[in-house]
Amino acid sequence: MNCRHCGAPLRHTFLDLGFAPPSNAYLKAEDLNRPETYFPLKIRVCDQCWLVQTEDYAKADALFSPDYAYFSSTSAGWLAHAQRYAQTMTQRLGLGAGSFVIEVAANDGYLLKNFVASGIPCLGIEPTASTAAAAEAIGVPVLREFFGEALGRRLAEEGRQADLIAGNNVYAHVPDINDFTRGLAAALKPGGTITLEFPHLLRLIEHAQFDTVYHEHFSYLSIHAVQRIFEAAGLRIYDVEELPTHGGSVRVYGCHAAAAFAAQPEVERILRLEVEGGLLDLSTYQAFQARADQVKDALLGFLLEQKRLGKTVAAYGAAAKGNTLLNYAGVKPDLLPFVCDAAPAKQGKYLPGSHIPILEPRALAERRPDYVLILPWNIAAEVREQNKYLADQGTRFVTAVPKLEVQ
Repeated sequence: MNCRHCGAPLRHTFLDLGFAPPSNAYLKAEDLNRPETYFPLKIRVCDQCWLVQTEDYAKADALFSPDYAYFSSTSAGWLAHAQRYAQTMTQRLGLGAGSFVIEVAANDGYLLKNFVASGIPCLGIEPTASTAAAAEAIGVPVLREFFGEALGRRLAEEGRQADLIAGNNVYAHVPDINDFTRGLAAALKPGGTITLEFPHLLRLIEHAQFDTVYHEHFSYLSIHAVQRIFEAAGLRIYDVEELPTHGGSVRVYGCHAAAAFAAQPEVERILRLEVEGGLLDLSTYQAFQARADQVKDALLGFLLEQKRLGKTVAAYGAAAKGNTLLNYAGVKPDLLPFVCDAAPAKQGKYLPGSHIPILEPRALAERRPDYVLILPWNIAAEVREQNKYLADQGTRFVTAVPKLEVQ
């Protein structure tokens, strides 16, 4: 396999998690006795441009199916984050009724609804029918297609170039990152801004966040790699923000290479941090597998010990990252009988691979487990607060990443 950006041969493995089903391929009861598709989950690093990427096996249209079950609006914290972003960008860019905003991967309208409410024209690009329908139901216009250079050029020809293009947690999900980036450039006005939010590879490595690795993530991104990809498409990064979301993300501000935006000092600061963190050093990537194995072994040891002691453990959050962790660790319902999730689209289904049933959150109150394993550790504080009554009754909360913690 060659690098998806620069074409250099990929000779170095960053992480090998064996075989796993797609992390968002939730199962119905009738699926449990049918064959389940597994793909290799192996991550490579390019020693030329430092793009970290999955091996080519799963295809985007198989991963992002019409009944895709991830709805952004499920998390109150994420909704608040989106609202703050809309307010900030409206002020920073002076957006108004004469502006045009595009969001790529608009999901269920969680972000663009804020621009609709402010009277700012917008368009969501969203290929999954389930989430697109939810966005349209709240008044967000949606184009149900995958985004790339062809669509970007079509929008430009139709006179629909944007003052702002937003992409939250989509840049890592695109199989052809060069084509996608050229699409951004084509759909952007000469003086427009692109913002892309994605989990920062620096934080993934720093905090052993190997469970954020799954087939839907084709890339694991550093600012060094994104800078090169942008430049190849005629774009440049003019600012970067560090964000607490998803365990440590960055928001990149991009523009056309010739645009008037002045480069902000944060760009060089983050680039220096990446060098200091070893992101341009092959040994950093070669040492990561052992750290992932430590997390897996600690979780398995905990679950086996609780089973031996006769204690009950449930999980909260049927998140993709949880599926990566559970499948790599080989956890089944005998160690973790159920997981609760607030998303109605997931309730009544089963986790891929492990076949652990997904129940409504009220099951925690009914069954009162001794421990609750919070799989989406990035919203652990929110989950603990929502379920504070359980702690009052003696239930303890557990997170596995970056290390096993029991509270």
